[in-house]
Amino acid sequence: MNKLFGCLCILVLLNSCKPAANNNHQTVFNINLDEGLTSLDPAFCRNHNTIWMDNQIYNGLVQIDDSLKTSPCIAKSWEISADGKVYTFHLRNDVSFQDDAHFKNGKGRKVIAADFVYSFNRLIDPKVASSGSWIFSDKITGKEAFRALNDSTFQITLKQPFAPFISMLTAQYCSVVPHEVVDFYGKDFRSHPVGTGPFKFRYWKEGEVLVLLKNEKYWEKDNDGRQLPYLNAVRATFIDDKQTSFMEFIKKNLDFFNDIDGSYRDDILTKSGQITRKYKGQFILSTGPYLNTTYLGMLVDTTLPIVKQSPLRILKIRQAINYAIDKQKLIKYLRNSLGTPGYQGFVPKGMPGFGEDIQGYTYDPVKARCLLAEAGYPDGKNLPLITLTTTVAYHNLVEYIQGELERAGIKTKIEVTQGASLRELVAKNGINFFNGTWIADYPDGENYLSLFYSKNKIPFGPNYTGFNNPEFDRLFEQAYNVKSDEERYALYRKMDNIIMANAPVVVLYYDKRVNLYQNNITGYSINAQNLLTLKRVKKD
Repeated sequence: MNKLFGCLCILVLLNSCKPAANNNHQTVFNINLDEGLTSLDPAFCRNHNTIWMDNQIYNGLVQIDDSLKTSPCIAKSWEISADGKVYTFHLRNDVSFQDDAHFKNGKGRKVIAADFVYSFNRLIDPKVASSGSWIFSDKITGKEAFRALNDSTFQITLKQPFAPFISMLTAQYCSVVPHEVVDFYGKDFRSHPVGTGPFKFRYWKEGEVLVLLKNEKYWEKDNDGRQLPYLNAVRATFIDDKQTSFMEFIKKNLDFFNDIDGSYRDDILTKSGQITRKYKGQFILSTGPYLNTTYLGMLVDTTLPIVKQSPLRILKIRQAINYAIDKQKLIKYLRNSLGTPGYQGFVPKGMPGFGEDIQGYTYDPVKARCLLAEAGYPDGKNLPLITLTTTVAYHNLVEYIQGELERAGIKTKIEVTQGASLRELVAKNGINFFNGTWIADYPDGENYLSLFYSKNKIPFGPNYTGFNNPEFDRLFEQAYNVKSDEERYALYRKMDNIIMANAPVVVLYYDKRVNLYQNNITGYSINAQNLLTLKRVKKD
């Protein structure tokens, strides 16, 4: 079956893509998307595979660089008003949509400010039901918030200041799309995408193969003035078994492989996170911080009926749980050192403003037992059994935690459920103790701290633990008005210290990005959002 797909793609490429100047062969970047692909419409850019592919097809006002700083994209510059509410963007005049039959003469036209008005209005339109509506929903008053002052000047007006807003605009949801094409296809725009990015859509047989071709009219150039991208095409397959796709990578049928599944991690990596002798020299291993915090959440809202008798309502028990887990050993033996122990706060390592000075929890079983005794349960005597709910994917990790807690005198029962069921229960405050992960939607610590803001309690937001602290809320709201990044980061660290002191979560570890590339691949992006950016990639 894979050979059939390969032949199909080669035919498509030979018929549709001319070699780049000074190139005597086609350079096709091969990737596998193991979790499938539901849409190529940026309004529904809700998982990492969609984000990766949309990042090749579309552009927005701004983009992030590998240090997670916001940099110009279609907007060459911008100003923020003194009150922090009005954002005025000045657009480039050399950016055009990719060619499509629904433009005049089939040629993509220049992007203007009205295109951003259309694209952003689409995100908040209830008829579209975009999964990205949250970006603007609580920050603007309605469609009048988006204005085209002229063809090259676009303006957004917020209800109140929100300092991380410019970072949020780097999300692929905020890509610009052409009204002619979207209006023609409607919901079918998902499989007929047209953007301004370095690659243009060519072919998609769902669940089998996707082909993107080089956008010959792409506007970005490298430092030497050479037009991007360097690659002629991107070809994606959809093998859902990680071990099978890894074997395709080893056979060099794939140029890139993301993450290493636990079922075969020991075959590839030593416990210290190095490539094993078996594979040494066969490929490039690129690792680094990944904006993903893996944690245990505990309901602390005592107004909820299920919390009234829960031992987790007691601060010292929550703190004892935090001290009882050897996170360093967990990472070494269960994750082959792919992670950083969660000794600081909830905001992960790799996030701008991450603070080493936050007072988190290290492994201290003696302290854990002392806290249990102070809570009235010496050696865990008479402490009720605590149920910890997880999914199959995290069962081994939670079994390890169960053993650690039992050694400290805290008995737990593991309950395994489906991922969708766990998410639903957590989103309804229906579980006292659960494991979770939080991956950054945008590169600002506010994205993590918002999980503890009292006004984000269920059902209004993602405050899954029911945390409520007036001082935290005051600082959270104060941060909206702080323009200086460093001042805002200082407030974030204060908030994170409040979270840790009250222990509604156990921060287990900060994840690591794990990318494998073939030895002939260069120019790949290395960033803590694990954002796949192929416009500067070269394949020798």
